[in-house]
Amino acid sequence: MLTGIPASPGITIGKVYILEKEDFCILEYKIKEEEVEKEIKRFQEAVIQSKNQMKKIKKRVEKSMGMKEAYLFQSYLHLLEDPLLINKTIERIREERLNAEAALRKTFKELQLKFTSAKYELIRERFRDIEDIGGRILHNLLKKPTLTLSHLNEKIIVIAYDLAPSDTVSIQKEKILGFATDIGGRTSHTAIMARSLEIPAVVGLGDITQKIEPGSLVIIDGNEGKVIINPTPEQIKKYQRLQENFINYKKKLKVLKSLPPQTLDGREVGLAANIAGPQEVDLALRYGAEGVGLYRTEYLYMNRQNLPSEEEQLKTYKIVAQKSAPHSVIIRTLDLGGDKFLSHFPVPHEINPFMGWRAIRLCLEKVDIFKTQLRAILRAAYFGKVKIMYPMISGIEEVRKANEILSEVKEELEKEGLPFDRDIEVGAMIEVPSAAIIADLLAKEMDFFSLGTNDLIQYSLAVDRVNEKVAYLYQPLHPTILRLIDNIIKCAHRENIWVGACGEMAGDSLFALILLGLEVDEFSVAPTSLLEIKKLIRGIKWEETQEVASKLLKLSTSSEAREFAQRKLGRKIKNILRSDENENRQP
Repeated sequence: MLTGIPASPGITIGKVYILEKEDFCILEYKIKEEEVEKEIKRFQEAVIQSKNQMKKIKKRVEKSMGMKEAYLFQSYLHLLEDPLLINKTIERIREERLNAEAALRKTFKELQLKFTSAKYELIRERFRDIEDIGGRILHNLLKKPTLTLSHLNEKIIVIAYDLAPSDTVSIQKEKILGFATDIGGRTSHTAIMARSLEIPAVVGLGDITQKIEPGSLVIIDGNEGKVIINPTPEQIKKYQRLQENFINYKKKLKVLKSLPPQTLDGREVGLAANIAGPQEVDLALRYGAEGVGLYRTEYLYMNRQNLPSEEEQLKTYKIVAQKSAPHSVIIRTLDLGGDKFLSHFPVPHEINPFMGWRAIRLCLEKVDIFKTQLRAILRAAYFGKVKIMYPMISGIEEVRKANEILSEVKEELEKEGLPFDRDIEVGAMIEVPSAAIIADLLAKEMDFFSLGTNDLIQYSLAVDRVNEKVAYLYQPLHPTILRLIDNIIKCAHRENIWVGACGEMAGDSLFALILLGLEVDEFSVAPTSLLEIKKLIRGIKWEETQEVASKLLKLSTSSEAREFAQRKLGRKIKNILRSDENENRQP
């Protein structure tokens, strides 16, 4: 039995197919002076061919999985224009008179040293993208077909060193039972794709490719992060039973789709979905979402050669508004910066970009970009129930300046005779400690709040979540975080405005019940988490969660809070999730 990182839930049993990491046999040779331009052209043609292949893949993913997953491939297109990879290789061909394959390999080695020695896991993983793109260019240079998983004629479990996004795209879902890889984390592309395809996966197993033979029988437990190679008959029976239980559990959740997210003692809350594009609305509605609690618009802007026009944005937002009707859609205005950038928009290098020129700060300075988006949102609101949310608000001045620009845009649309929602609701994402502390002042100026718990925790506790050295300090139940959230909600309710939660805490079983006890009014989570959160809400009394939350606010440490929460709610959560709906609703 090997233990790794649970990347995608579910249990599966099947035969192994090992996807070998390809080794290219590359000859290095000098070319003549008169052959240089011809060799550069050969390289450029291979890059263009790779671009065309990526465009087709992106289109397929956008249609089948959604905008967020397709963004991964848009970033690949951006890499195919990256000077570090493309220009450096051309420069090497010209100056060193090397053949294109050898020049590209040398560029690879340079980039590998830079990326794999990086401090942060996210940056180290970035080299896997470059490696995937470089491999595709090499395939095209050598006129060698790329290996895909589309040729499989039986159901198998894929074992690999790693799976690039382009590997997972070729998957026929009905043929792949599960994934297991040597490397990767919960944020790796393999994990993201596995969850999108709803295929059980375990990553970060170290050396599973060295410990297993093709055709071996294997069990993958994506819930616990375990892989069993050549299981015993007893283990097979045990996991077949667990697999059946998990499948039945997922089926039982579906009966909740049309039922309200209401506690046993009658408190009803909102339950909406986080999305990154119009393609994800259908998935959210299939899981019973009551509209969209967070529409991340930045994916519409990223890795393209120009800014999206007002009409393009209007078309996109209108689709989401109409599909979500009669429920509301909260559109977060452009949240760029940090780890999200525009390829065609110069953002200055910053030592700490997560606390720099980003989100509302960028929009208030680049008013033309901000106005174009606000115009599109206001016009889309004519076709459905749309709300605006400003990200990374840190003070009253930013809200007032943003609202002044919004008023200007309304006046312009009025003069032009274009239909729009004059009474659109405007909210703030509370994710900066300063905003949390002055929530009483902000509540007088906003129509609603949304808790961005990911950044609120990160900023309040001075913890970089992707820095393995301090990740243990990222504690959602830290007394500071609980008190900040409690203050935000109380200030909002005093001014008769509602509070939603759209960060990772909202989609976690334990934390969601604590947020419920702290009187959050709406939860917005990933579409696939909707039914489980609804089941929890419907299986408990609100009064019970209030009692737990009240006690947590009096504790001194994160460890005390977690131990108490687990003791009071842990077993309760397991019982609710295992029980039938009619058992939960017994008075």
